[in-house]
Amino acid sequence: MSAIDAIHALDAIACRTETAVRDGADTGRLRTTLNDEAHRIVYDQYLSGSGSGRDGMVQELRLISEVDLAHLVMLAERGIVDTGRVAILLDTISALRADDFAELRGMPMPRGVYLAYEGRLVERLGERIGGVLHTGRSRNDLNATTVRLKTRGPYGELLTEVAELADILLAAADVYRDVTMPAYTHGQPAVPITYGHYLTGVASSVLRSLAALLEAGREIDVNPLGAGAVGGTSVRIDPHRTAELLGFTGAAPNSVDAVASRDFVLRLLAACSTLGVTMARVARDLSTWTSEEFGLLRMADDLVGSSSMMPQKRNPFLLEHIQGRSNAALGGFVAASSAMSTAGFTNAIAVGTESVRHLWPGLRDTLDAVTLLRLVVAGAEPERERMEERAVGGFTTATYLAESLVMDGMPFRKAHHLVGETVLSALDQGVSLTEAGRDRPEVAALAPGDGSSWLDPADVAAAYAYGGGPGATSTEAALRRLTAELERLHDEVTARRARWTNAADRLTTTVRALVESS
Repeated sequence: MSAIDAIHALDAIACRTETAVRDGADTGRLRTTLNDEAHRIVYDQYLSGSGSGRDGMVQELRLISEVDLAHLVMLAERGIVDTGRVAILLDTISALRADDFAELRGMPMPRGVYLAYEGRLVERLGERIGGVLHTGRSRNDLNATTVRLKTRGPYGELLTEVAELADILLAAADVYRDVTMPAYTHGQPAVPITYGHYLTGVASSVLRSLAALLEAGREIDVNPLGAGAVGGTSVRIDPHRTAELLGFTGAAPNSVDAVASRDFVLRLLAACSTLGVTMARVARDLSTWTSEEFGLLRMADDLVGSSSMMPQKRNPFLLEHIQGRSNAALGGFVAASSAMSTAGFTNAIAVGTESVRHLWPGLRDTLDAVTLLRLVVAGAEPERERMEERAVGGFTTATYLAESLVMDGMPFRKAHHLVGETVLSALDQGVSLTEAGRDRPEVAALAPGDGSSWLDPADVAAAYAYGGGPGATSTEAALRRLTAELERLHDEVTARRARWTNAADRLTTTVRALVESS
């Protein structure tokens, strides 16, 4: 990606995140409202709540009925149930879906949503038609199937958002590849790097997490329908056909594993946890660098908050939300694995219900943290002069000076000691490392020309081209490699989501054709 392309990418993000003016937005110090996406994440969910029980019931029925449509098509195609009865069931179920299951709302459900729903079909259509729906399956394999379908939505959104975060990191890294700053170890200035180099490092970790998320989600593409209660069925069903109709890549080869396992819950939460650790660490860095004491970065007005009491404040509070939500998946992983470990290796409520319920907040909060970090990275501007000042004042070129002495023939430990003394001298005199080095013959001999700026942090950063350092050729190579990796992973994300969408469309077409031909 060229610098111009990268700038355009950042501009595109800014355009997508323009905010609407809200009452009370002008605080005197801050003239814009909070970014719309950030406002939705931080505030709107507390106003709207997490959704009613009725909404949850409708969502569950939509998932169940989607599986029903595929299952009934397969039963008809295999000749297990005659097409006439299947067509009536398909038509009735499709009508319920179109009406958002209105006639089921308010019904007593003493044995759960599915049995109330199946009972309603039997009541309307009679036992001979409504009673064939459950042929060759159990609630166990049905539940194992619907939870995979339910996961697709938030999981797919997360994949896309992580890819967008990586894209913004790489775009910003390209734009700021020459902005020199100190790298920090133990909270102290260490060596000169660039802000772009730092962002490239973050992008590397984010892309590994994207790859891990893709791998962790492969299990949700395996169709468990047909496993029955735990031992399969004697009915000659075709799980590969229902897999095709529902957008899975294949059928589960073992019935025990199909209903006993929810490994994908643990794997997804683990992958989210790893990504969350990276995001929390980055948020800590940015929180430090945006403080008045450091002043290395400045956040856009629509990404900071004011104070209800202190009019001078510009609080980068979104970074605290990133840190908080980044840890949700870790808590979910511990809770889910603890619940799952209490069950034997068969169908169990501890596995299918108690462990799975921790997946949804884990995915949601990780998605929110990723979105907020994307907004922050796109809206953070480096304070170039301050970064350079801290790179000089922190003596970040000292290691380069020691290595230069080594290349001139001095043993490293002796060079290390000599440069340490030179730094101490610079501190005592209140001068730069370059100036202090003039009093030491071994150092002065290395300075080219008048030696006025030979220890400039920008030049030193450019010289660190080995071992993955910030040198120009090294950064270019890293950005090319990471961009290619992002394109590969993005293609996989797109293909996976397209397969799910296309399967849903094909299922609708197949159902309509079967009903119309009967």
